[in-house]
Amino acid sequence: MSYVDGFVLAVPKANLDAYRKMAAQAGEIWKDHGALAYVECIGDDVPYGEVTSFPRSVQAKDDEVVVFAWILYQSREQRDAINAKVMADPRLKPDWDTMPFDAKRMIYGGFETFLEL
Repeated sequence: MSYVDGFVLAVPKANLDAYRKMAAQAGEIWKDHGALAYVECIGDDVPYGEVTSFPRSVQAKDDEVVVFAWILYQSREQRDAINAKVMADPRLKPDWDTMPFDAKRMIYGGFETFLEL
């Protein structure tokens, strides 16, 4: 079964163009190294919940949108090998001071697929 890295983050609306450019470059790098899919989605129907919600999870502010993204791999083993190559790729050199979002509020993790229809 496949393996997925998932991400939720808040991006200031004013930085969406810069974020899209950064994400497109990152997606190309992941795909070049073997990822099956790289997807970035902007929240369209993500209400602020009373207890939990996507906006609460990343402490989204009024001037930010929630981004939900994932990278698809054939397996955990391939994900680990691909991510090692991506992290060593000279094209991926994040400048943490000029990131178009606050990476400290990003949540992410790896997920083993247990049902695929």
